[in-house]
Amino acid sequence: MRRHSRILLKLSGEALADSEAQFSHAKLNALAQTIHQVVQSGVQVGIVCGAGNIFRARQANLGVMGRVTADHVGMLATVMNAAVLRDYLRAEGQKARIFTPRVQPPLAEGFARDRALDLLKSGHVLIFAGGTGNPFFTTDSAAALRALEISADVLLKGTQVDGVYDKDPHQYPDAQRFEHLSYDEVLARKLRVMDLTAITMCAEGSLAVRVFDISDPANLVRVLEDDELGTLISKEPSA
Repeated sequence: MRRHSRILLKLSGEALADSEAQFSHAKLNALAQTIHQVVQSGVQVGIVCGAGNIFRARQANLGVMGRVTADHVGMLATVMNAAVLRDYLRAEGQKARIFTPRVQPPLAEGFARDRALDLLKSGHVLIFAGGTGNPFFTTDSAAALRALEISADVLLKGTQVDGVYDKDPHQYPDAQRFEHLSYDEVLARKLRVMDLTAITMCAEGSLAVRVFDISDPANLVRVLEDDELGTLISKEPSA
């Protein structure tokens, strides 16, 4: 499992929920157990959570609630998810802390790179919540930013499908999955993997991204062991 020594795991809010509740005990329990297993193997783990299980800014009534307000509400929702996930990790005996762009007592301390690196090296899982701290940026952009700041080896994006497809596999049975894409191919094909800002940041920082299915949390272990799992996005073009 030691192909990577430090990872940034991007989770959607849906990874914490099910069809019946905003928070799924079964999913959170399985995620916490798997993340603890990964840390025990010697891999340092940072996490960024989305908030789609609680609130989506793009689905807000922007005729009433302005975009800036909606984005800030979404950032607050990521802190809620981080707090829940942190406590599930602690229940597994895993040390975990929350960082946000600005201090939010009593849940989170303000992000400081040196402090974050020291905690990662001491075996803590770090959950980066509150997005970038600014409206108009997605949690994908926040994940790219934090991954670059902590010098992660790879950004692992856990989704509800097993990689990147040329079209929605839920709607089109003939959809084709890519094993490898370059940043330029993602942009040229307008593949909705991450937003433009996030992909551009990854490209400029030469940060590889692997997209995989996190609906089974055990896939996190598998993706760290198997180069072929999911879709890799990196500088080199596909064959």
